[in-house]
Amino acid sequence: MGSRYCVNNSDQFMKRKTRLINQKAYSPQYTEKKPFFSEKEIIFRSAGRAKVFQISSRAQVIFLTLVCLIGVWSFYSYHLYNKSDRVITRKNQELVETRDAFVDLMSDFVTIHKNIDSVLNSIEKKGGTSERELSRYKRQAMVVEDKIKQITAENSWADDKKLNEKMSLNEALLQRDIAVSERDELRRQLSELEDSVKEIKAAELEMFNRIEAVAGREISKIKNAFGSINSSLKKRGLYFNPLANSKKKSSVGGPYVPESVSKLRDEAMNKKISSIYQAFDDLEYYREVARSVPMGKPVWSYWVTSRFGIRNDPFNKKKAGHKGIDLASRTGNRIQVMADGKVIKTQHSNRGYGNLVVIDHGNGFQTKYAHMHKIYVKKGEYLKRNDTIGEVGNTGRSTGPHLHYEVLYRGTPVDPLPFIQAKAS
Repeated sequence: MGSRYCVNNSDQFMKRKTRLINQKAYSPQYTEKKPFFSEKEIIFRSAGRAKVFQISSRAQVIFLTLVCLIGVWSFYSYHLYNKSDRVITRKNQELVETRDAFVDLMSDFVTIHKNIDSVLNSIEKKGGTSERELSRYKRQAMVVEDKIKQITAENSWADDKKLNEKMSLNEALLQRDIAVSERDELRRQLSELEDSVKEIKAAELEMFNRIEAVAGREISKIKNAFGSINSSLKKRGLYFNPLANSKKKSSVGGPYVPESVSKLRDEAMNKKISSIYQAFDDLEYYREVARSVPMGKPVWSYWVTSRFGIRNDPFNKKKAGHKGIDLASRTGNRIQVMADGKVIKTQHSNRGYGNLVVIDHGNGFQTKYAHMHKIYVKKGEYLKRNDTIGEVGNTGRSTGPHLHYEVLYRGTPVDPLPFIQAKAS
């Protein structure tokens, strides 16, 4: 047994030696360099078993690329973290400064708010405020707005010098805008004013033309009335010239006619106004003269029973002169005086003229009212046109109720009919 065990051990030893010699003789020698990304083998042994994993060149490149990317990303993240920390620190500092600026800003805002409340209260109480105060409050609001913009835009918000410069600039721009707005408004108002002046001038010229036409028509009426009167006077060799009135010659007065009545320096307007003044001056004069000329009917309701001139006497039927005109009317009808004048005679009688009133009107005119029923006036009394002097009657030498009406010019009886028919107004 012992010899057999030794023989076996020697045999195994020889076999192992022979195998090692064979492996050593088989091992090749590599003298060529392999690429860096050549295929690699990874062998894992476990429980007497071996597993071989091959890694291709492409997989090696991809793995190395991933490793490099992860390294770059890690480095960038680290750098970004450090930078963000610095930015956050700086922003925190700016936030503190901004918070302080906001406190100051709120104090300015409260001040402006109080000013606005005072303005609103003054508007409610007084109905308005000055443009200067409103502009000042607007400028303050603009300064606050600039502060807000600077806080949100930059860090130079606390520079008082810049704020003052901007405030001055804003004030200058505001004043410029106000001046431009006022200039444009004044131009617009001036244009409207010029248009209004043109319209007013046209309306004034039209109105002046109408006024002058009215004055001319009134003067024409009075002149026509004087013309009809003179037709009666000419038959007696007389003539009444209103322009030869002694009052016109001896009296001084009349409306004031200024040398230049228009401040628009319009020659046509000045001439028109001057002519109107002159026309109304003439009209006033003619009306004054007409007030002393007996024109119109002394009795409102009448009919003519006997005219002026030669007629048959109603009692003896013989030819006789009739110095007036007989106006038949109802007893008691009112008799009115047709011109201003003074009562120079009153007579109560049952003969001749009967109850009689004689009135002197000046300018050579007198009127007689005969056969009156009642007399309301007294001698020496001054009368105005259309004053009542008595009633129609049948006193004296009369055949029935009527008014015997006479008109005398410079002591000469003239036909009263043209005076009755004349219309001066």
